[in-house]
Amino acid sequence: MFSPKTLFEHAHLRVIERNWLSANQIVFYDSDHEGSVVDTGYIKHQEMTLALIREALGGRHLTRILNTHLHADHCGGNALLIKTYGADLLLPSASFEAAKQWIPLAADFASVAQRCERFTPTAALQPGFSISLGTRRWEIHAAPGHDPSSIILFEPVEKILISADALWENGFGIIFPELDGQSGFSEQQAILDLIEQLTPRVVIPGHGKIFTDVEAAIGRARTRLAALRTEPIKHARHSLKALIQFLMLELESTTRDALALRLHDAKLIGNICALSQMPQSQAIDWAIDSLIAGGHLTEIDDRIMLT
Repeated sequence: MFSPKTLFEHAHLRVIERNWLSANQIVFYDSDHEGSVVDTGYIKHQEMTLALIREALGGRHLTRILNTHLHADHCGGNALLIKTYGADLLLPSASFEAAKQWIPLAADFASVAQRCERFTPTAALQPGFSISLGTRRWEIHAAPGHDPSSIILFEPVEKILISADALWENGFGIIFPELDGQSGFSEQQAILDLIEQLTPRVVIPGHGKIFTDVEAAIGRARTRLAALRTEPIKHARHSLKALIQFLMLELESTTRDALALRLHDAKLIGNICALSQMPQSQAIDWAIDSLIAGGHLTEIDDRIMLT
């Protein structure tokens, strides 16, 4: 029976498990004096992220930040970490120009009513190539599905996979392209097939716990994907609930009117409501009611809050 902890020690890495607002961080010990980190969480938690990474580095200097993809829960700590350490920022090649220009990326964040401070990339992570992190070379693989520009990182000696939001122990991230008139389900199927072919021994997901029963996780993901492909309305409605729950993790407490106002001009939210076959105001109320019924939110008088 192998131990993920032993594999991580061999690879000179440490995982900082976070939550559903901020993605997990993977800190690499590149030398006795330098380190790197993959993904940096959401802006609300940026000070905590800085403290956690500083502690994990153990006196090393952070020289590189890598993002698996540019969703706000994975890149929200970039700006503060760059300001603190002067670290280089390496982004998926398919996102590099958008990040450099910033306006397209800022529009993406606004489309789901999320926040992120501007950052400037230094270099691109090109699928088909590899990068040295810790004591190992990590393969860079394109991982469209959840996000068209996403990558995953695979270490073929210890067989460790950093799966981002392409695979969790129980599912995967929202298939955003399908909510914006693009293909995403087929790409998600392809990335699950790729992960199966890589035969990882341990997976470090973007959210949730490290897991080793990869075959079972892929099976659950395929079952879920098949159900979403059959019922795209179900995917849209699940996505709306997930995005509102994410926003509530940031706000903690608000009113229905204030939440509706924040979502009013969020373009992708409007698309999702249309795909849910409900007017936006009705769809938002439905999502809030569903989250209350599921025990995720509580409503007292005119305020909704995290349970």
